[in-house]
Amino acid sequence: MHRIESGNTAAAMGVRLSRAQVIAAYPITPQTPLTEKLAEYIEAGDMQAEYIPVESEHSAMAVCIAAASAGARAFTATSANGLLYMHEQIHWAAGARLPVVMCVVNRGVGAPWTVWNDHQDSMSQRDTGWIQIYVNDHQQIIDTVIKAFCLAEETSIPVMVCYDGYLLSHTYMPFDMPDQDKADRFLKPFEPEYALDPKMPANLNTVTLPETRMNIHGIESPGYMEFRARLQEDFMGAIDSVARIETQFSRIFGRFCDPYVEKYRMEDADTVAVSIGSLSYQFRDVVDALRAGGSKVGCMGVRLYRPFPSRAVAEALGAARKVAVFEKALSYGYQGPLHTDILGALYASKDRPAVYGHILGLGGRKIRTPDLVDAMKKVLAKPVGSQVRDEPMEWIGLKL
Repeated sequence: MHRIESGNTAAAMGVRLSRAQVIAAYPITPQTPLTEKLAEYIEAGDMQAEYIPVESEHSAMAVCIAAASAGARAFTATSANGLLYMHEQIHWAAGARLPVVMCVVNRGVGAPWTVWNDHQDSMSQRDTGWIQIYVNDHQQIIDTVIKAFCLAEETSIPVMVCYDGYLLSHTYMPFDMPDQDKADRFLKPFEPEYALDPKMPANLNTVTLPETRMNIHGIESPGYMEFRARLQEDFMGAIDSVARIETQFSRIFGRFCDPYVEKYRMEDADTVAVSIGSLSYQFRDVVDALRAGGSKVGCMGVRLYRPFPSRAVAEALGAARKVAVFEKALSYGYQGPLHTDILGALYASKDRPAVYGHILGLGGRKIRTPDLVDAMKKVLAKPVGSQVRDEPMEWIGLKL
């Protein structure tokens, strides 16, 4: 069934199709319409779930942690400073291996206050142990929310589905709404390996000693470091899980999207623009314009950001001589986080391309396609092999 709705409504539909059982959220722009729509579904009887209003984002994640610990399928959503307010609990959900799904409707972080889009909020949480997936349009929003529940429950790792505030959350686009029957075939009822039960009381996540120890049964049990090593091992294993789930989804729904990177006109490209989110689709116009002028350029959007699919990125960029990274986030004192990860992925490549970093769109600064064309022309004009160590980032759209 084809629908034309906002990105926030597409996300809410995905949560409903996933039969989430507990929703807890605190409103924050531009996330608010998503949680309002879920409240409408529940109030109207269109969704069998508990909506728990809370006084803060910290409490919202605490409710999801409790619900998931009791064996319920839990969901929340937030943006910007609301995400940062959850920070302690975000770590807890990952360390407790709880399959919570959260939509992050990307927005710049204060101070000073901004309600407009960039990626500083979710990028600041990239080391918390949550899987992060970035989407580019409304079809990907609704599909990825459903896939996120499957991924979280298969890996016992929470998942963030990140999409651009306003650029996607409030715009209207056509998309295919999956059938509930197909969604049920794809996503089975949540059956946790262990869940809290009043008939069998237990303590979860108590103080863990630095060293391994013998439990009451005389079996050596992990210390804190072993728990972290296991999370890292399963986290990296999620790269394969993402691909497997994508294949399973395509068999049922008839749609397939590269789970790692989304490429455009890269077959013979010697210069590639790399970005995240809706910006990667804007770059398709840039590529088409430069191709019309005879330049062999392509673009690539990174979809799975944590765990970072280094092998897929290196293979996709293997034939390029120059890579230009454009991102709406900054790791203060160094460079853009995506830029750093692209460099790491290409480090072992035999003939690795030069990589140039660009920062743009912070706080919702308008990103003009002609400016992107000009930035790519500057990269095209650089001689191959001219890159120097610690080359400064280029700022696009900076006026003062």
